[in-house]
This record gives sequence, C-alpha cells and structure tokens, in this order.
Amino acid sequence: MSTEPADVLIIGAGASGGVVARRLAEAGYSVVCLEQGRWHDRSEYRGTELDWELTARKQWSGSPNVRGLPEDYPVDDMDSDLSPLMFAGVGGSMLLFAGAWPRMLPSDFRVRSLDGVADDWPLTYEELRPFYERNDRHIGVSGLGGDPAYPPGEDPPLPPLPIGPGALKVARAHDRLGWHWWPEPNAILSTPYEGRHQCVQRGTCMQGCNEGAKASTDLTHWPHAIANGARLLTGARVLRIETNSQGLATGALWLDEDGREHFQPANVVVLAANAIGTARLLLLSASNAHPDGLANSSGTVGTRLMMHPFASVTGLFNDNLESWQGHFGCSIESFQFYETDQRRGFVRGAKWGLAPTGGPINAALPSRAGKQAWGPDHHIQMRARFGHGASWGLFGEDLPDPSNRVGLSSTITDSSGIPAPELHYKVSENSRKLLDFHIDKASESLLAAGAHTIEVDRLMQYSGWHLLGTARMGEDPTTSVLNRWNRSHDVANLYVVDGSCFVTSGGVNPTSTICAVALRAADHMVNTRFDQQVPR
Repeated sequence: MSTEPADVLIIGAGASGGVVARRLAEAGYSVVCLEQGRWHDRSEYRGTELDWELTARKQWSGSPNVRGLPEDYPVDDMDSDLSPLMFAGVGGSMLLFAGAWPRMLPSDFRVRSLDGVADDWPLTYEELRPFYERNDRHIGVSGLGGDPAYPPGEDPPLPPLPIGPGALKVARAHDRLGWHWWPEPNAILSTPYEGRHQCVQRGTCMQGCNEGAKASTDLTHWPHAIANGARLLTGARVLRIETNSQGLATGALWLDEDGREHFQPANVVVLAANAIGTARLLLLSASNAHPDGLANSSGTVGTRLMMHPFASVTGLFNDNLESWQGHFGCSIESFQFYETDQRRGFVRGAKWGLAPTGGPINAALPSRAGKQAWGPDHHIQMRARFGHGASWGLFGEDLPDPSNRVGLSSTITDSSGIPAPELHYKVSENSRKLLDFHIDKASESLLAAGAHTIEVDRLMQYSGWHLLGTARMGEDPTTSVLNRWNRSHDVANLYVVDGSCFVTSGGVNPTSTICAVALRAADHMVNTRFDQQVPR
C-alpha cells in the first residue's frame, strides 16, 4: 500500500467505475479503485451447467439478501414495495444484467418542460450522444441503426443479434397494427470483437456469460485501465470518506477481508457504488462539518430513489418458438406508447422489451407469470409452456418522489458491523396506472401475434435492477447534490458517477446512460484538471 495520494480514488469497480478508470488511466492519471467484491472467473458462471436455473435462485441471485455472501451488504427493504438487486464484484451488476443497451430518449431529459412533473436534467440528449457512441464502441454493442424512436446518429458498431421466431411473430403483428418495433441494441456480441467470442444464444445471460460475449467492465474497461497503471484492490470495504479543514475529500478509510483498517489518500474521490451504496456511504461519512452526511447541505442525499416498477406479459403460442434460448437482453423493443398522452390518466410511459421465457425449471416454476402445476397436470403444462412463450418486459418510468429514500438501518449491519442501507419506497399511483395501461396494450400485441393464452405479472417484487436518483444533478445547490458535471456542490473534489446522479429515470434500462454520463464526467475531469481543487 502506498501512502502517496492517488490522483483519483474510485469507489466501486462496476459499470461507471470501470468507465471512469479507463478514461483517466489512459489520460495518465494515477488511479486507485476500492471494490468490496472480488474478480470472478468466467468458469464460475453456471450458464453452461444443468443447475443454472437452480443456482440463479440462490448463489447467483440478483438479491444480496438472498445470496448472503460476505462481500455483500444486506438491504433492509421491509418498508419497500420492491426489492433491490445488485452484485458486488469487478464488473458489478453488469455480471448479472441482461445486456439490454437502449438509450434514454430526448424527452427523458425534459420531463418538467414537457409534462410539468419532476425536473429537467441539466444536460440534453444531444450533449450526451457522443458519449453514448464512444461507449458503444468500447462495449461492443450489437444493433441496427436507423431506429425512428431516436434522432439520427452513429450506427452501433456490430450488426444486430438474431431476433428468433417468437420476436418475428410479434414484429409482424406490430407491422399489422402500425406499432413501433425495432431490434433492441444489446451489449452482447453478434460477431467476435476485440478478442471476445460472439453470443452462443444460450439464454443464461443473467447468471454470467461464460463466453465473454456479454459486456461487463471486467472485460471491456478494467484490463485497459490496469494496463495503463490503475490499481484495483478487491475485498476492500469502504467505511467512510474523510475530509479536511478546507472541506475537501482527502481519501477513504477502508477494511480488508481480515478486518484490518487502511486509509487510501487521494486528490479526487469518485463514488461509483450504485444509488443505494453511494447514498449509504455519503450518510456514513457524516462529521461535525457535515452532520447530515457528506455533500448533503441540500438534505437530498438518499432521497428520490427510483427503481423502475416492472411488469411482464407472456403470451403462449401453439408453435414451438424455441424461446428457452436466445440472448436475454431483449430481442426487439417497442416505444409505441412511451411518450405522455394526457388522455390516459397518467404521465410518461414504458419501453417494452421481448425476452426469452427461460428453461424447464422456469416453465415448471414460473418466475414472471403463470401458475405452478404438479401431479397429472405437470407434463401438460410443460408441453404447453416450454419453448412456446414470448414475454414482454415493461419498464415503466418511475417519477422521483422525495419520500422514496435510502437511510441507514439502526438494526441491521453488514459482515463488518457497518449499518446496512434501509429503504423506504412505495410505487406511486402514476406508476400503477401506467403499468395497467401498458399491460393491456402488450396483451393486445401478443394476441395479435397469435398467442392463445396471456399470463401477467403486474408488479414483480424482485425487480429492483435499476437503482437511480439518490444524489441527483442540478443547477441549484439547495435542491441537488451534484452539478452538471457530476461534481458535488459542497465538496469540490468529490464526484458521483453512478445512477445516483439521475434526475429522472426514463422508462428504459439505464446502464447505457449511466456509462455515457460517467464518460462525460471523466472527460470533463481531464479537460479541467488544472482547475481542480485538491487537498494540500
């Protein structure tokens, strides 16, 4: 361990942490990253094994409360309608994400101006577009250019993945209905790319990708960062961020796996620990100078948590659609009902993404919709369901609400005795109306495609994949935590680059936008490095 301050200390080695580390290391910064999880080898993933659907429910669950690994922290979600999902390790939750890679739409950055609710972002889609495109090249995105839902721009670097027979049925139905559909862009390789293998269409993306076809920053960013001198310390649990009398961050106090305490000094500190982990750490870093938590003079740290209420609509077809296979990042998407129509009785909308329906255990124990059937009906159900489904996943926009928040638990701690995060989160009436409308329309879509049965899961509890909004950007320091470049209003050398910075959630999978915002922030750090205040 060096006692010399790093130019930049990053906390969290997931999506945004990897993006910032690569950019800064390639620019010549000395970078240190503290990651509480470990570096996983692809041979550990269960997608090639017969037990993959079983281990997905425990050892490789998206919920830290279900996994219960020492490197996880538990989340007190007793007062939450949704359970948050995340993964600690190099690559972070990208190891278990589906790989869907849509962008937010231009309207998502102007919700206050367009719809009179929430707030506008302090940046626009056009400002972010070059960073979306650069990240697409780093990630190796497969897709088809020209989607009419988006403004013109650079095409994805790789051709689209196959959509499969189920998606083809649904796409043809949308053509007949006059509804939008397009091949979904995915952070999954359709052809070999930069030494990585193409997707083999196994459908096990959410339990890790054995081929490395699905992008995660342990594959796409950290090797570049380390080759340029970055140091990545795993098994490093951060206790708090320290500050000095100037009001600047000086580094982080952390514990190794043996419980020994260390201090990593730094000139700049970057938080990339997801919207729950970052809020928790800022609150844990309270001091006499920051009694309500670090960077929290606005009182908004931890508030406006957004998690994208999720519903699924599955259609069962007589034809065998081989829907146990494919990429789990969606095959096709639809933005047909994404923008606000006041006649519907709610604001904003949802993106639809069509995904595989899972393997034989999922057919027997449906995790999204349908009933379990045992005894004489079991074989009937398996013949009717396995490979015969197409499932629309509906990500509804989650409007920011100050009462939806992250705090510190007074009763639950992690394995190091540090207070766990505590969630207070309720699904709004707007979200419930939004999902009901989109469920009806998605059912219409599948029936038009020839489905004989529709099964609906209206609000999945274990669907908190998208953690957003607890340290939002804004121009006004009294109502936001960060400025438009992701730097704290209160602490001039503290940045937050994960989904905490989101002003609104949009209605799409957010990882593409998280990475684009992180790259934009890193670029700004490089371009303004001589103006950066650092501790003396």
